[in-house]
Amino acid sequence: MTKVPKNRYAMALRLAVCLALLSFPVANAQATSAPTHQSGPAESLYLQLSNVELDPSRVFRVRDAAIDRPSIHINLDDGSIAFTKDVLGRITGAFFEGDGEVLITPPNDVERKSMSLFTSMAILEERFSTAYFRFNDQTAYEMQPGLRAPEEPEQFVAKWNDTVRRLSPGDAMRLLASFIGMLPDAKNIPAPVPPGSSDRMIHARIQGNKLGVFDVFYDSTAGEQIAVGQTRTAGNGNVFYDVWTSFSPENPTRPASRKDISQAVPADADPRDDAIQLRNYIIDAEVKPPKEIDAKVDVQLEFSRPTSRCVIFELSRFLHMRNVEADGSPVEFIQNPAIEGTQLARAGNDLVAVILPEPPRKGQKINLHFTYGGEVLAEAGKGLLYVGARGTWYPNRGMKMSNFDLTFRYPPGWTLLATGKPVSLPPVSSNVAPDPRTQSAADEQVTRWVSDRPIPVAGFDLGRYVRGTAQAGAIVVEAYATTGVEKDFPQSDAPTIQIAPNPSSPPHVLLSPPPPSPARNATAVAESAARAIRFYAERFGPFPYSQLALTQMPGEESQGWPGLVFLSSYAFLSPAERHDLHVNAFGEAVNEMIPAHEAAHQWWGDLIVWATYRDQWFSEGLANYSALMMLQATNPASFRLIMEKYRQDLIAKNKDGVAPRDVGPVSLGPRLLSSHSPEGYEAISYGRGTWLFHMLRTMLEDGAENGRDGQRTGGEEPFVRALRKIRERYAGKTVTTRELLDVFAEELPPSLRYEGKDSLDWFLDGWINGTTLPKLELQDVRFTAKANSTVVSGVIRQKDAPEDLVTSVPVYAVAAGKSALLIGRVFADGRETSFRLSAPLGTHKLILDPNATVLTSK
Repeated sequence: MTKVPKNRYAMALRLAVCLALLSFPVANAQATSAPTHQSGPAESLYLQLSNVELDPSRVFRVRDAAIDRPSIHINLDDGSIAFTKDVLGRITGAFFEGDGEVLITPPNDVERKSMSLFTSMAILEERFSTAYFRFNDQTAYEMQPGLRAPEEPEQFVAKWNDTVRRLSPGDAMRLLASFIGMLPDAKNIPAPVPPGSSDRMIHARIQGNKLGVFDVFYDSTAGEQIAVGQTRTAGNGNVFYDVWTSFSPENPTRPASRKDISQAVPADADPRDDAIQLRNYIIDAEVKPPKEIDAKVDVQLEFSRPTSRCVIFELSRFLHMRNVEADGSPVEFIQNPAIEGTQLARAGNDLVAVILPEPPRKGQKINLHFTYGGEVLAEAGKGLLYVGARGTWYPNRGMKMSNFDLTFRYPPGWTLLATGKPVSLPPVSSNVAPDPRTQSAADEQVTRWVSDRPIPVAGFDLGRYVRGTAQAGAIVVEAYATTGVEKDFPQSDAPTIQIAPNPSSPPHVLLSPPPPSPARNATAVAESAARAIRFYAERFGPFPYSQLALTQMPGEESQGWPGLVFLSSYAFLSPAERHDLHVNAFGEAVNEMIPAHEAAHQWWGDLIVWATYRDQWFSEGLANYSALMMLQATNPASFRLIMEKYRQDLIAKNKDGVAPRDVGPVSLGPRLLSSHSPEGYEAISYGRGTWLFHMLRTMLEDGAENGRDGQRTGGEEPFVRALRKIRERYAGKTVTTRELLDVFAEELPPSLRYEGKDSLDWFLDGWINGTTLPKLELQDVRFTAKANSTVVSGVIRQKDAPEDLVTSVPVYAVAAGKSALLIGRVFADGRETSFRLSAPLGTHKLILDPNATVLTSK
């Protein structure tokens, strides 16, 4: 099974909570190395912010002091507090010991259930004994009314100063972004942050009496201003950062539906809005297998509004920035090592802060030039490398549509593939490579790749490959694989074959099964992807790029980039080789789907990108369902096997008694990956996400069947029409879940309009932002014969479901000697719903959803 790509995971999560949340410090943890930087005033400020200490002259007794932010109330009932020494004349932190309480009220059912999963409380109400605070605003002065004369200030500072110093680096980068304007710019003009600035941030690390150490974060500049979470080690030893809740305070000017997750974003803010657009990347990289890369990157920044001089990028923690220039002049930069255990560190990335010489203006364009290098590649086997195992290989700010022009230099004997279209290069010597895309000399090869259109992310892969090809219309599909697999690949336990020279002789020649050789199956993989492209192009519209390359990647995960797919070694195995590894029927079906799944991402995830982490589910769910549509057309039994396995995975409880269905809705995205249920993300994003699209498709299909309410256009089913519209409207753009549903709603016939509304809000509320798998039961069925038909009535009960769950349930009638016939769909609204339908004459039995098109627990 393909899993969410690590780099995409990190970028999506940054959209999820905010850049600062990714750098939450882990208790008693320190950065792995000192920051890399270009010396200057910003470096000095950063170091001050990273090394704050408590001020012995600012120690107080505190009683009934409060810190209030929207939806957050922190009360310091009784104890002692010390504030930190000034940085640029401002207090930026404090440490409290005593008796306090924190109260946080999530705004909707989704966030209250998420909070309850981790704390057993829908509303967080926790007493605490210590708290570390970091802030960029007037928090210290807000507490003044509750401050009293100190007792033994020196002892308090001596007790807690080391803790404050240890924790201070975690917020330094965020504070730097706030205070950089207080430093003189290139014209020596300081711009102090006014007390009433809209940039307000506070981070509280709290030692709860019951819940242990956890973080509360408020950031007015983040897409979701409030976040609460905790670092926790799961039973398997893996460290997770569990996000208990993340949201924006409700905006009273905007009415919400019953569980509208979009309420997480204020009415006057677009979660996709970014003051900085990355227009063009030009990358010149020298790749030195098996591990190293040196690169120079030019990227053009365009500013849609004034913003901070501090521009933050992500870059692999194994790559070291050497120099940054803005419009040809050196500028300060700081490469901040991620704190161990955070999401950012687990993705393998650091933050790189670039300090512009002046505050950028609206409409201004600035060209940045980066020079860096390091060991970002990993060697998994002979000739088999993994690019991206250690974070993102070029400075980026997430899934931003940009043009890419990539040039690579690398040794002879290797094959390099990249996103974009290869550009022919002239030879540099008489030693001309047979591939016109490659410029070759005795000691170096050079290739250049240019993106066909703006793409959200760029990648490359390098290996000693054998190539297989296939054709999908005008699109050339190439598959590249090595002759062997990674070093830690499972060994086959297939029996050794004994061969005798003749029937009368005892066997004495032993033949062991040959080890897997992905190269043998490269052409078959290319043909599999080509079939998928033909299938999708006919339904979704043309393939978005000029070609597709599939390369072998070690491990069980696969990863897609625009025009380039890293396929797991397992995808290159033959059925016989998978059989020798005891791959079961489900695993066999899923492995067969991998090329089709990743090919579908070229439309869903590359051409069209999710708007925020709450919309990420559609990329995995729709790519997976696209592959299953193809499978259903050729192998219905395997389709049913996979769908049933997804359903079982959602209800299966782990050793802690937690079922994935209880972890949260698909709209929590990467937050589903937590210590509570490490398997939750995959079961929900892939399994439930796939089921949601199946429910939409079959519902629309039922509405159009036999021309009853809707009408097909040229035989095309409504679900496919909707997908084609989505592709046409959002190609090269980001899309929200609500925007997707609005397109599907355009295909609703009258009978599928709940409460007469041309809307799928009920599906968003109950199924996308919900977690339930109801049980459907039919009761009180009555049959009344009419002249030419039978009137049937009854009650549909939804068990194990919320009171307000709405489900579109297909009802089938069975008449003597005839197969079950769909007679309509009923909106089951709540626990019990009465219905009345017309059925064929002679109907004597009703069946609910006999084809299993609704996700239930059965």
